[in-house]
Amino acid sequence: MTNRNNAPNNAQKSWLYRPENHKKLWWGFGLILAATVVVQLFVSVHGHFVFDGWFGFSAAFGFVSCALMVVFAKLLGYLLKRPDNYYDDDA
Repeated sequence: MTNRNNAPNNAQKSWLYRPENHKKLWWGFGLILAATVVVQLFVSVHGHFVFDGWFGFSAAFGFVSCALMVVFAKLLGYLLKRPDNYYDDDA
């Protein structure tokens, strides 16, 4: 039931890895995130600072923070990258 690389075939993969479920997952995550923003219409937010109380601040802050972490990790990867033969013994 496995292929040459000892990896499970499509029938054995978890539902998270099946390509037909990727679009459903994105829609599901998007709906959950939108629902968390809509809930803020009905729940009063008392922030510690002025901007904490703005509508959708937490969602925007979370998105921007995540995007900046991805960009920082990408830049750090370029900075720390080594050539493929870095550990080869040339001597």
